[in-house]
Amino acid sequence: MTTDPTVVYERNVDELGTTTVRPLAPERDIDTVHAWVTEERARFWGMGGASRDEVLEIYQHLDSLTTHHAWLVECEGRPVLLFQTYEPEADRVSECYGVEPGDIGVHLLIGPSAGAPRPGFTAALLSVLTGFVFEDPLVRRIVAEPDIHNEKAIERLARTGFELGPEIVLPEIILPEVFLPEKKARLAFLHRN
Repeated sequence: MTTDPTVVYERNVDELGTTTVRPLAPERDIDTVHAWVTEERARFWGMGGASRDEVLEIYQHLDSLTTHHAWLVECEGRPVLLFQTYEPEADRVSECYGVEPGDIGVHLLIGPSAGAPRPGFTAALLSVLTGFVFEDPLVRRIVAEPDIHNEKAIERLARTGFELGPEIVLPEIILPEVFLPEKKARLAFLHRN
């Protein structure tokens, strides 16, 4: 059992060990997050050329919202997964599909591996993410919208049990505090069992 008071979900997973979820703390976690989101393998995250200060500003803004949240998953105290949850009706994705009551959106980025690849690691991480999200009894369906060119993510979501939906075009967003370019994506849905 963890003694970290910020942990909101904890689970022992055979493939991972003690796994925890806590809210991302922008100032505390900026070095980890900046390193991850600027790697080439994270190109679909859209922050490849962002400076440390720019990434910090983005996550501070996200932290100020009531409709969007960032989370960090740790295995045995080591960060392994960054994910965000959001209310689809408060996001640009709502312009691309019929949002239903109980929908929650997710974005996820698995951290760089430490050592040799471990069979079942990604599937186990996704089981932690879905277990955490579905812990909320109001959530009926998880909605994901990976970039259409991110074939690995789309295939992984399908193997995890997500039903693949249509390809969509997320509209460009230009606000004083945020810019999101237009994005071609593939909808994917996971219903509560």
